[in-house]
Amino acid sequence: DGKALGEVHTLLATGKHLAAYGAAEAGRDYHTAELSEHTLRNVYLPPYEAAAKAGVASFMASFNEINGVPATGDRWLLTDILRGEWGFRGFVVSDYTGVNELVPHGFAEDEQHAAELSVNAGIDMDMTGATFIKHLSKSVEEGKVSEETIDNAARRILEMKFLLGLFDDPYRYLNEERAKQNSMTPESMETARKAVAASVVLLKNENNLLPIPKETAVTLALVGPLMNDSVNLNGEWAGLGDRNKSVPILKGLTDKYKDSAVKLIYAEGSSIDETTPARIAGAVSAARRADLVVAAMGESFHWSGEAAVRTDIRLPEAQRQLLGALKETGKPIVLVNLSGRPLDLSREEEEMDAILQAWFPGTQGGHGIADVIAGDYNPSARLVMSFPRNVGQIPIYYNRKNTGRPVDLNDERVDYKSNYLDSSITPLYPFGYGLSYTTYVISDLALDKSSMKAVDDRITVTATVQNSGEREGEMVVQLYVRDLVGSVTRPVKELKGFQKIALKAGESRQVTFELRAEELAFYGIDMKKKTEPGSYKLWVAQNSDDNGNEATFSVE
Repeated sequence: DGKALGEVHTLLATGKHLAAYGAAEAGRDYHTAELSEHTLRNVYLPPYEAAAKAGVASFMASFNEINGVPATGDRWLLTDILRGEWGFRGFVVSDYTGVNELVPHGFAEDEQHAAELSVNAGIDMDMTGATFIKHLSKSVEEGKVSEETIDNAARRILEMKFLLGLFDDPYRYLNEERAKQNSMTPESMETARKAVAASVVLLKNENNLLPIPKETAVTLALVGPLMNDSVNLNGEWAGLGDRNKSVPILKGLTDKYKDSAVKLIYAEGSSIDETTPARIAGAVSAARRADLVVAAMGESFHWSGEAAVRTDIRLPEAQRQLLGALKETGKPIVLVNLSGRPLDLSREEEEMDAILQAWFPGTQGGHGIADVIAGDYNPSARLVMSFPRNVGQIPIYYNRKNTGRPVDLNDERVDYKSNYLDSSITPLYPFGYGLSYTTYVISDLALDKSSMKAVDDRITVTATVQNSGEREGEMVVQLYVRDLVGSVTRPVKELKGFQKIALKAGESRQVTFELRAEELAFYGIDMKKKTEPGSYKLWVAQNSDDNGNEATFSVE
């Protein structure tokens, strides 16, 4: 935010976890990542490189191995690339006991050997494992680690301590009174509330069931294990967020509709993973006395975060039973799904009338979600991950390759294509997707020129975005590009830009993207990063599956 390290309201940022932590086989945390160097450099490393060049102060090594070498002991990754290619000058820390774990990896004989491999690879700080403290003096004496390596590691850490002002006052960031004055303040709670509303993704809204304004004379049955819950709202690794002070959805809706035409009935119906016929019957009774149902379902916060992997990403059986019973009442149902990952909502997409993806919204979850349901905030968030139709599609992502036998999405049943026998290859909800209480139209796509040079050139892309509905709203306009032929195969689409714009009902506005030649660069067959000449397509779109506004250009 422009402040210097050493000011009391700053933090030393760490980029983590370097690298490919999300590429673990079978989706199991800490498991093996087996990647080609092309995939590593073109997909996984660019965010870390961007962080390094933006001035991040430290990096944390990942637990996993990459192509047989644990990241904590990977000199090619931590020194050759991070420092040599990217010019990083901060310090590198292991993850929690990451150095010790080189032994069970089968990469180190014992913890002294693990310490030597790690520090020589580029680890400057051993988090918690104490291998450096216990063993590196002996390793230096034995000539297995140089004094220069130790000096460099210490120097990098001490430099950051100096910049943070810890030499002047080692306790400068440990002020309990200042912490109280700056935690859970009205200003920060208001910001958190706005962030919740702006993060909720509207996935379905049949017959414009939402919003439910305060002036509407209806009775809502509020049900589900997460309706009157505060413990799970903050998600895993919640820091200083006080779970006991987090606002349940029930309270948010109760406060929102107080003294209004909207009446509320509450019945839980199930816990997260258990229910009984009597509990379901209570919820069904409430639904029958109501005009529509709002069901808050989803995951326990313990099911997300580190070492929290599920092989069945549907809603738990108890919740599916509850939703099935509610569906039989014939009352419209709004599903509010709280989860730390994309879930398989295929059944819910078929049976629910409206779906809000609210993630784990945090301390002001109830108020922010109520703002969306009541229409005081028009949902504007878009998905940053594709939602699968089932676990068999995973991994599923928009920037896939075309293959030599691409599927015709108009007829996926054609034999001997890269398809499934029992499912579409498309996601349930694509990357970039999200609905609004209004509608938008993109038109008049234009390029200022049809060709650009491969270096130091750009094309200006313009399009008109219109709010074609009856409510004010915000639209996330997205720019996608496809390199049609490359020295190595290229994805069917890549996001190259996005803008969020506010439009009043009926208002139109021109949006402009500057597409630089350098943004098209990738590591090709020769493992050099450059923009290759050739033909390209681009789209200005509402999501990654929107092909309505397409243009072509070339690079020379």
